[in-house]
Amino acid sequence: MSSPAVDARGLVRKYGAITAVDGVDLLAERGEVLALLGPNGAGKTTLVELCEGYRTPNAGTVRVLGLDPVRDGRALRPRVGVMLQGGGAYPGVRAGEMLRLVAACAAWPLDVDWLLSVLGLDGVARLPYKRLSGGQQQRLALACAVVGRPELVFLDEPTAGLDPQARRLVWELICALRADGVGVLLTTHLMEEAETLADRVVIIDHGRVVAAGTPATLTSGDSSHQLRFRARAGLDLRQLAAALPDGCRVEQVRPGDYVVDGRVDPQVVATVTAWCAQQGVLAEALQVTGRSLEDVFLDLTGRELRS
Repeated sequence: MSSPAVDARGLVRKYGAITAVDGVDLLAERGEVLALLGPNGAGKTTLVELCEGYRTPNAGTVRVLGLDPVRDGRALRPRVGVMLQGGGAYPGVRAGEMLRLVAACAAWPLDVDWLLSVLGLDGVARLPYKRLSGGQQQRLALACAVVGRPELVFLDEPTAGLDPQARRLVWELICALRADGVGVLLTTHLMEEAETLADRVVIIDHGRVVAAGTPATLTSGDSSHQLRFRARAGLDLRQLAAALPDGCRVEQVRPGDYVVDGRVDPQVVATVTAWCAQQGVLAEALQVTGRSLEDVFLDLTGRELRS
């Protein structure tokens, strides 16, 4: 029986008086996409660096493909792909040259020309890295992470700055990696990306795991729903909030976009539409939906802006 892609138990990492990772357990299987979510400063980067072997834990254990990522780093590195947001390429190197250099370090690399084509980089293969767009640099970083046929790949914000077409292309490649039995540990701030790709989601905050499970499980943990509608921006919601049942709240999430959270029943819908009529506005695009992963994330980690 093969070992898990990542098996971390009781991980602790401190920086002076600050505990960045506080007793985290993390299990990622081979052939699954695990999305690691958390607000800025939650400890995601430190946790991933512990798994990659770039940091040593103060307490706890971590095994990657059955090996200690620090002690067994030399044996582990050929089996793991790492994608960094910064890319890590020399500014003057040509895109194709960079990928061929990385491929030359692997025992059984993927075909470089094929990978460049799959990621839409064949047309810029001769351009210096510094002349690539941000999205092209992101895709080259992904190509470098997977060209060596890794058993596990760490992807840090893989679609940051990509246009919708490029994002879909990257998603398709990640799904192909999973189908080939590759473990994928993904960090992202895009809730849609996590809901679309992840088999399981782990949310961390203040260095601790606050929720874990499949996207469906996390979003169906209770009977709460949302009522969404569009109307004139800037409406005074105090009267509507007072008329709604206990446990319901209403807010304007974007100009003209309103959300009622809580147990949405026919009476709640009638209350909202009657209130809109009193205001002389038409409630457009009115729909009742279940909670999204973003709702769960905000409920668990707070709605205030963090630095």
